[in-house]
Amino acid sequence: MKFIYQSDVWSLLRQNISKGQITGYAIANIVGLSVILIGILFYCDSQQDNSQEDQFFTSDYIVLSKKVEGIGFSPISFSEEEIKELSREKWVKKIGRFSSSQFAVNGSINMGGKSLSSYLFFESVPDEFFDVKPRDWTFSPQDRFVPIILCKDYLTLYNFGFAVPQGLPQISEEIVGAVPITLRLTGENMVSEYFEAAIVGFSSRLNTIAVPQSFMDWANKRYSNSNNIPNASRLIVQVDRLSSSQMYDYLDKHDIELAGDKAEDGNIAQFLGIVSAVVTTNGIVICILAMFILVLSIFLLLQKNREKLRNLMLLGYHPQYVAHYYELLVVIANITITGLSLAITFVARTFWTNNLAAIGLGEATLIPTLLFALFYLLVVTALDLFIIRTRLLRIWNNA
Repeated sequence: MKFIYQSDVWSLLRQNISKGQITGYAIANIVGLSVILIGILFYCDSQQDNSQEDQFFTSDYIVLSKKVEGIGFSPISFSEEEIKELSREKWVKKIGRFSSSQFAVNGSINMGGKSLSSYLFFESVPDEFFDVKPRDWTFSPQDRFVPIILCKDYLTLYNFGFAVPQGLPQISEEIVGAVPITLRLTGENMVSEYFEAAIVGFSSRLNTIAVPQSFMDWANKRYSNSNNIPNASRLIVQVDRLSSSQMYDYLDKHDIELAGDKAEDGNIAQFLGIVSAVVTTNGIVICILAMFILVLSIFLLLQKNREKLRNLMLLGYHPQYVAHYYELLVVIANITITGLSLAITFVARTFWTNNLAAIGLGEATLIPTLLFALFYLLVVTALDLFIIRTRLLRIWNNA
């Protein structure tokens, strides 16, 4: 028996192929897959932190303290167990402890012929938690000099709330650094010592009068009669803003107060993640509908060609041979759909790249998006081939 040439077989089989159905399937699938891939890539970008030290999210730090109720004479602080529990939270990257001075501090300055003296308090935190890094941020007992970092708000309060009514001059940050300060430190044994000091920097992150940790450790040991290190009354926490949505529930549950509003930035990533999920879900629905279009098209096509296919099989053509033509059509269509969808996705990315970069997000790897596109291509193609072969085997068995 002489077989029909391959070109003739293809010409015979493609007569009933509906270009409209194939085009409809392709368009629907391109739209659906593009929406899914855009949703995945947008989610990856919205969860990718590319902020650097000098960008928008440098101040993802919050200060935590326990709530004070009524009048209490016992110091309120965080126990070691509470700090360990806090460090295990997903939204916590790093924890620093505030160390408080256990001695009396009196500071005095002379400006414009007027003397100003006040009792002060000192606190210290590990250097890595400062948003400023002064050059002179060191302490040596032999130098008798204490560098100080002051909260910027304190200078603002002085200039606009205190200086003018008292007839004192308003001063800039540069001038403040040049003003000498005399400190009198008095310990529990009532022994006093004098040190020179100067403000070497201003912090927007820490609402305190900060001194080097080395000075605090030395002074507390020298002026305090107690050898016990007290628990931290305040904590500074570096927050993972991508997980900070869980933070507020934890703080409310443990009656912890939060200072600073930078953690609100973490809700941006959460909102963008929700948007991505909604977009991706819509894309999945569209793709499922497109799959129904293809399955229906395949069934209709094979039904129209039922007699032709049966005759070809009676002539000795195996179902796998006949299926090859339809399988080739499906494979080419799915590869084209996947390629166009990826191209649309990468073009769409250009519309949000700059906006996300402005808030320290974006530049996520393309691997998840490419892997899903490959997964979708393989799964959809395998499903299409399975339907085609199963249908042709039924015709073969009934021939």
